[in-house]
Amino acid sequence: MDNISTGKKLILGIQHVLAMFGATVLVPILTGLDPAIALLAAGIGTLLFHVCAKGKVPVFLGSSFAFIGAISLTLNPNQLKDISTMPREELLHNLSLVKGGVIVAGLIYVIMAIIIYFIGVEKIQKLFPPIVTGPIIIVIGLRLCTVATNNAFFPIINEHGDRAFNGTHALVAAIVVISMIVISIFAKGFFKMVPILISVTLGYLVCIPLGLLNTEAIQNAHWLSLADKHITDQLFQAPSFTASGIIAIAPIALVVFIEHIGDITTNGAVVGKNFLKDPGVHRTMLGDGVATMFAGLIGAPANTTYSENTGVLAVTKVYDPAILRIAAIFAIILSMIGKFGAVIRTIPEPVMGGISIILFGMIASVGVRILISSNLDFTHSRNLLISAIILVIGIGVENFPLVDALQISGLAIAALIGVILNLVLPEGI
Repeated sequence: MDNISTGKKLILGIQHVLAMFGATVLVPILTGLDPAIALLAAGIGTLLFHVCAKGKVPVFLGSSFAFIGAISLTLNPNQLKDISTMPREELLHNLSLVKGGVIVAGLIYVIMAIIIYFIGVEKIQKLFPPIVTGPIIIVIGLRLCTVATNNAFFPIINEHGDRAFNGTHALVAAIVVISMIVISIFAKGFFKMVPILISVTLGYLVCIPLGLLNTEAIQNAHWLSLADKHITDQLFQAPSFTASGIIAIAPIALVVFIEHIGDITTNGAVVGKNFLKDPGVHRTMLGDGVATMFAGLIGAPANTTYSENTGVLAVTKVYDPAILRIAAIFAIILSMIGKFGAVIRTIPEPVMGGISIILFGMIASVGVRILISSNLDFTHSRNLLISAIILVIGIGVENFPLVDALQISGLAIAALIGVILNLVLPEGI
């Protein structure tokens, strides 16, 4: 897949934007932050990451789901149903606390990167052999499966958030999935590299006669989103480094470290390179840290490497990091053009659900491939126990509460248990 023309790279970049867009804007929507600012932070954060990682790692950084609870409670402590009813002064004050907390979280990433640099990547890798990383990667993919199936088959039917099966949604999702399968297997040349873009376009068009397309967001959007005073006020609000904001948000950086290792390992497994060694996990962690500090500075959620875009790599088999940088530039442009960004926000749920079924499944399949290619012997109880516990805890536990708004994800718990079991259980049992 070398020597791809610039025009084709641009289209591949748009495809990566489609993959990350929904999740990146969903986090600010759930927390009360502004989606346009989050998109700007994702684009610039990705470029900062690529600078730190010597441009070698094909990843896209988007809004981290791990920080949703803490940011939401800090920005909206009374949990108002409509945050727009909060007095403007109070909202901006709370936003300054969020900014300070996210910036310190990014600083923690940077400190951890320095520690990794001095202790060496070999010690890190010993903690994450295939029997640990394989199941962790499977968990990363399967933890997202309900997001995909809910969007594809079970839309929300009332204000209480209840869901029910919808045949029309299922039909659209099926068309998207089938078209992706057909294109990925039977298409030739450039068309084989853009199955997601083609399938999203097809699904979008199918939704028009079915009445699933709502264009109200397009009509109401500003042409220049960053000219909106509501956005500029948030952009230039000064951060506040108080104990409440820092304690609520920053410690989460300590528990998402393991998820970062899993994401970079997954990306390397898809590409066929060991990014933990070259450019080094200390550089990828530094990239996350610098990007997150920038996100905090402008009022966006913390950034993290995105599994959705790793799924795109697995589907297209085009691993050029420059394409991810093109996607980052598109994200920056989208953050500034309200109308164009609104078009992407109107992509119906079943279309994104159909795409997600394959993307998230691809991630899980990469974990299976690691276990197979490592020739692990599962007749040994040791391997069975480690993988079984990682899978059940990682998938079955959504979040485990620690104190106040601080939570640790089931994935981080499962990975930590897997690392400990790998160290204490004797070989060959």
